Amino acid sequence: MTEENIFERLTIEYYQLTAAEKRIADSIFSHGPDAQNMSISQLAEDCGVAEATLSRFCRRLGYANYGEFRRAIAATVAADRTAGAAAPLHGAVNSEEPVRDMAAKLAAADISAIEETKTLLQEETIQAAADLLAAANTVLCMGQGGSMVVAQEAANIFGTVFPNFFPVSDNHTQVIRAAHLTERDVILYCSYSGATNDLMDVLRTARQRGAKVILLTRYPSSPGAAEADIVLRCGTTESPLQMGSVPARIAQIFLLDVLFTELCRRDLEDFRQRRARVADALAEKHI
Repeated sequence: MTEENIFERLTIEYYQLTAAEKRIADSIFSHGPDAQNMSISQLAEDCGVAEATLSRFCRRLGYANYGEFRRAIAATVAADRTAGAAAPLHGAVNSEEPVRDMAAKLAAADISAIEETKTLLQEETIQAAADLLAAANTVLCMGQGGSMVVAQEAANIFGTVFPNFFPVSDNHTQVIRAAHLTERDVILYCSYSGATNDLMDVLRTARQRGAKVILLTRYPSSPGAAEADIVLRCGTTESPLQMGSVPARIAQIFLLDVLFTELCRRDLEDFRQRRARVADALAEKHI
């Protein structure tokens, strides 16, 4: 079959996989480029499935056998390196290397996350999201766990220019606030996985009220993406079950920066005046 980015394909199809197939995908995401060196028995043991299950998984994706699937991983890794993309960090850091070398690897992973997010950008989707935000009476910025940190930053970024962006962190309060929204309001929700119960509770409530939802996520086929009005995809590859990495958050913040800049550049003179007012108000805070 033709060469493809196997990590990207697993990302897109993740929520169509069975429970056992998701465990296989999670293991591949976790090992990253190193997965190309794992035998079928090693990978099967790592994800707790039978080798026959792993073979069926490969055939489901269109590969004749596990060997062909493993070569597809190797081809993806090689193509990324040829294109100059930084390889995922999995297993790259060791305890003996100098701090400078360790920092260089971390920087490469962060840059790779931004570059991948840039390739996933769709101009019409960014413009549509900016249209919703520009017309909104109120924008509630939400998330859970590490993604709530990103949502808080979203409220901070947009709040330097627009007064109608508010963070809501508590999951009960999120549903309460969503229940008071109207069709002129927007929820900006950050969720790398796009598949948490709290997210779905908010989306169902928002839909009942006619409010719009912009979702920042990695997984375009996630349950949250299916319910959102607009989906903005961030880069960097990790399983939905992995703890949020710094590159994942950087990818989301970069995406917010693009959206913020698109909104501001629609009226640059107004943007400058608003920023100037905020700067004047904060001037006395400095020594």
